[in-house]
Amino acid sequence: MTAAFLAALCGLAVLLLVRRFADAGFSWTRFISIFSSLHGGWLAAAALFAIATYLGRAIRWAVIIRPLRPHPHLWRLFSATAIGFTAVVIFGRAGEPVRPYLIANAENLPFPSQVAAWMLERIYDMLVVLLIIGIAMSEVHRTGVRLGPKLAFVVKAGGYAAALGGILCLLVLFLFARYGERMRSRLLEALTFLPPVIYERISRIVHAFVQGMEANRSPVAVLQVVSYTVLEWTIIVGCYVCLFRAIPATAGFNLTASLVFLGFVAIGSVFQLPGIGGGVQIASVLILTELFGLKLEDATVVALMIWLITFVIIVPLGVLLACHQGLNWKKFKELEEKAAL
Repeated sequence: MTAAFLAALCGLAVLLLVRRFADAGFSWTRFISIFSSLHGGWLAAAALFAIATYLGRAIRWAVIIRPLRPHPHLWRLFSATAIGFTAVVIFGRAGEPVRPYLIANAENLPFPSQVAAWMLERIYDMLVVLLIIGIAMSEVHRTGVRLGPKLAFVVKAGGYAAALGGILCLLVLFLFARYGERMRSRLLEALTFLPPVIYERISRIVHAFVQGMEANRSPVAVLQVVSYTVLEWTIIVGCYVCLFRAIPATAGFNLTASLVFLGFVAIGSVFQLPGIGGGVQIASVLILTELFGLKLEDATVVALMIWLITFVIIVPLGVLLACHQGLNWKKFKELEEKAAL
């Protein structure tokens, strides 16, 4: 149901974007001229922050797997992270399993344990994203954005949904950390009506998640992961702040405006089309034009630069590291398919 709702929301966003292009028109001359006024220094700073986020993810992963591998090799983790996110850019969400698969091979760990680490990482990220969404919903009025009655209702409802989502994530973490085996048994018993193939796949995923939670029950380990998650998202926010400063139309955005923007487009990151991104770019244009009142050409430049700085920037490094490990296109595709299975 949730997936269908998100898909419908994405479809609505696309229709609104198409209508925006049809109504406002699009000046290619103005669009191209904006690039000549970009601030190189702020763009370089945004690029450095973007690269740092991948290093931050590798460090956090090292903390997550420390109960299984006390001294993981940070460079191997960073290399697998760069290659893994390159797979996401190329293949879309289907490339997500590449990173845990590469780390499992590099650190000689069971693949399910790294699937568990990936799931834990996603839950911690989701908690921070929900926090940012909550801030965006509560602070949007400080940006000078005028919300109509309908949009104000959506913002308020979104704030409550974010809070509920955060509570559910915390509840899942608590229950699986404290009653992991019991929760696994109850959940699998409730899913026995599923076809055997699907049930077996879900069973492996749940078992891997319980393994990961059991390995990270220590309060010190949890505190470290939370600390690195906060640091990771601080770097991400810094990347967006620098990127906005580099573009004339958004150079006046303060920290609050940056958080509001990031919160509203966070849901768009769910939809990642192979090679071209997708949801983030669509949401970016809509938010910048509808809420912040930017012209269509300026909003499109911002969306394009977000795609280049936060997604594509890792691809050259990821390809080089993949070639260094002997991964050509054919092996890369086979690796993605094998990891997905």
